[in-house]
Amino acid sequence: MGEEQVRLWRRSYDVAPPGGEALKDTAQRTIPFFKRVIVPYLEKGNVLISAHGNSLRSIVMYLDSLTPEEVLNLEIPTGVPIIYFYRDGEFTKEG
Repeated sequence: MGEEQVRLWRRSYDVAPPGGEALKDTAQRTIPFFKRVIVPYLEKGNVLISAHGNSLRSIVMYLDSLTPEEVLNLEIPTGVPIIYFYRDGEFTKEG
């Protein structure tokens, strides 16, 4: 396994490491959960989400309507907040 293979596993949309899951797999779990569980809470107030990087990448991919190609370059820095507002069924990103 070389550096390029590890980069592919870490940043691709549909290539999973051995015994792991690709971002596509993560998105298939996190986005339905986000819609089913988190959105109803957002209708009542603020929500703070703290999660693993790939889970956050899949949620941001959904919120920002990114394509699988666009998400390849998405970097979510550790410990840096990303703020979205939810109003009238729409998400907007602060900044």
